[in-house]
Amino acid sequence: MAVTSGYLGSEKANAEHHEEEHDPRESLMYDPRPRGEMNAMVMESMHTTSWKFWVVLGVLAFLVATCFFYAWGYMIAEGLGVAGVNRPAYWGVFLVNTVFWIGISHAGTFISAILRVMKAEFRRPFTRAAELMTTFGLIQAGASIFMHLGRVWLAYWMFPIPNERQLWPNFHSPLMWDLLAITTYVLGSTMYLFLPLIPDLAMARDRSTGWRKTFYRILALGFRGTEGEWRHLTTAMNIFAFAIIPVMFSVHTIVSWDFAMASRPGWSSTVFGPYFVLGALHSGMGAVAIVLVIMRATMKHMDYFIRKEHFDALGKLMMIVSFTYAYFFFNDYIVQWYGGDKWTDTLLHWLEEGPMAWMFYQMIAFNIVIPFLTLWNKRVRTTPWLLALIGGLINVGMYWERYIIVPVMLSINRMPFTWRLYEPGIEIYLTIGTFAMFLLFYMIASRLIPLIPVWEVQEGQMVHSLRKVGKAHVPTVSEFE
Repeated sequence: MAVTSGYLGSEKANAEHHEEEHDPRESLMYDPRPRGEMNAMVMESMHTTSWKFWVVLGVLAFLVATCFFYAWGYMIAEGLGVAGVNRPAYWGVFLVNTVFWIGISHAGTFISAILRVMKAEFRRPFTRAAELMTTFGLIQAGASIFMHLGRVWLAYWMFPIPNERQLWPNFHSPLMWDLLAITTYVLGSTMYLFLPLIPDLAMARDRSTGWRKTFYRILALGFRGTEGEWRHLTTAMNIFAFAIIPVMFSVHTIVSWDFAMASRPGWSSTVFGPYFVLGALHSGMGAVAIVLVIMRATMKHMDYFIRKEHFDALGKLMMIVSFTYAYFFFNDYIVQWYGGDKWTDTLLHWLEEGPMAWMFYQMIAFNIVIPFLTLWNKRVRTTPWLLALIGGLINVGMYWERYIIVPVMLSINRMPFTWRLYEPGIEIYLTIGTFAMFLLFYMIASRLIPLIPVWEVQEGQMVHSLRKVGKAHVPTVSEFE
């Protein structure tokens, strides 16, 4: 009897522990707070700054002024000779940065648009943080392309406009493809960022004074929250959500064609399209994890909006994308190896045992091995700093992957007398400048606009509720008609 009682007591304790561990009230959707309180929390997080914030902001501004504007001005004055681009690697770090930043930007569209279409509820509190990455990342990608031009003051030659000399752009050039694709993506993603921001700007307008009130009043476009305004806003957001998804896939597919259309060893691959898209999502997801951890650690009240459940869901997405990326990665290399081309075999052997082998193996470890070994564990996924660390390693690995594809693979061609290992010059400083500008934009935006889409969180909490059935709380979900 004592044994049975002890067993039943242990079973009951385990059941209570299990129920406590999976208590639905730990979820943001089932832990609502009054609307005014949530608005006040977001506004307080925007207005609260410390001396550390201003120190970091000053350091980033200094880096942007020196490593971006001064270094770029010096390169314009002296010419591309101060950069490392030379025969045979005419594409260097500038194109590496372009591909990398476009990849970072894909996470915003994926998390906001695709998950919105799929009605994934966990996306609600951090869609805007991801959308800002899209806009700021594309700005850095565009700047990197202009750096690559060299004579940047002649950039208008790429635009198909009538001119007295009847000169027209070469639409067969990959540079033209990038111009059209990135311009379309920047315009579409910026409008898609702005639309769901309007209600929160109106909320900030009603809770601000002075220049902030004027700033928000202009951007809110007179939004008052009437039924008609909400209907038009919802319709516009749905249209953009479905429209921006194919644009996202097409942009990085076009970027992959910059390489795949050439008959160079290592580039003539038909799998480059999906391979580049998955690589972009891989790096973008890792960047989102880093941003969310920094937001949660440095801004007030973010621990209420961004919880372990969100890191868990994001970690699962990172793991799925890592699996898919691994398939296309090995598919790309195995097919090229099986093709039997002499110069491709030389290139692959050089990657495995040459001077850049350390980068090749780090890329495999950071992009595939480490996510495989860690992200299956829920404790790792729900530990913010561990997820941010994995996301950082993924981004380092993805940067090495782009570096290998662009300058390293250009070093080996079908003319051995031209082989030369690419050595970056002023590109290093300009790369630091682009990263500093991205972070600077993000820090400024965190104090000017609400990083949490409050109305989306409130909408989700309205349709989610807990129904008490006996002693248990059963989650229920309704839908707006």
